[in-house]
Amino acid sequence: MLTRHSNRRPKSWAYGLIAIAMVLGITLGQPLIAQAINWGELLQRGIQVIQLSNISDQQEMELGKQINDNIAKQARISRDSNLVNYVNTIGQRLARQSDRPNLTYNFQVVEDDNINAFATMGGYVYIHTGLLKAADNEAQVASVIAHEIGHITGKHSIKQTREDAIAQGLLGATGLKKSTIINLGTELALRRPHSRRDEYDADQRGLKNLSSANYAQPEMVRFMEKLLAFRSSTPAFLSTHPDTGSRIKQLEATIKKSPSSGKDGTDNVDYARRVGKQVTGATSTPTPTATTTPSSTPTPVASPKPRSGEVIVPTE
Repeated sequence: MLTRHSNRRPKSWAYGLIAIAMVLGITLGQPLIAQAINWGELLQRGIQVIQLSNISDQQEMELGKQINDNIAKQARISRDSNLVNYVNTIGQRLARQSDRPNLTYNFQVVEDDNINAFATMGGYVYIHTGLLKAADNEAQVASVIAHEIGHITGKHSIKQTREDAIAQGLLGATGLKKSTIINLGTELALRRPHSRRDEYDADQRGLKNLSSANYAQPEMVRFMEKLLAFRSSTPAFLSTHPDTGSRIKQLEATIKKSPSSGKDGTDNVDYARRVGKQVTGATSTPTPTATTTPSSTPTPVASPKPRSGEVIVPTE
């Protein structure tokens, strides 16, 4: 409420607040005047700034959509409706039983013979056709999708985007520009590895999700063991991540401690029937190879460089 004494001096406690604010401004290296100017510039330019530390689900999904638009320009997204619908059906079944069922999930297939899968913030998951060829059954594919959902429910991409921004000196007092988040998020999804801690966390979250959706938990371990057989040692691009053998031991220990009654998705014949013909006519798994050369099949858009944190092994 306004009074006639509008020119009255501030009360003593007001001086205290002003002093504290000035000290904080100096201590943090962000003078109050500079902060005001930054805000003014941001408003004038219409630049959107986001605080990743308290991002809302809606903001995350909006960012994920724009990151997905970038990914679609660099990866060959499959338009095979039967195959995409099948993968999406598996994904949505898992998403409903995940720790964050409120997100709008989107599951896509990338036409690439590298055995790979990745995800980005906001509910976007990508599965390579090479992985679909390598899997024996639906439960094995579900185990990979559940692992990627684990990265989303654990908000690993959000955390790592913020850490990358800090490391590159891009994080200001007001937050991150939306365009910066999108660029960092795209790079993270396509080419950057997750931390060891996040990989272990995604494994455990994925195993729990697999059980909640009534899929056979042991198939997660069997698929990892199968992929290990492709090589005598872990590829160099996995060297900064948990050894696959260690991950298998942790998963086996969890299954032994908390066994699940889920048995779905183990029909190999049904899986081959549903996926075999759609994935470049293949009805069997790829032949193991010692080379790391990606598929030589020409594509209209170059496939993204394999992420060291997610690629297991490329195929011919």
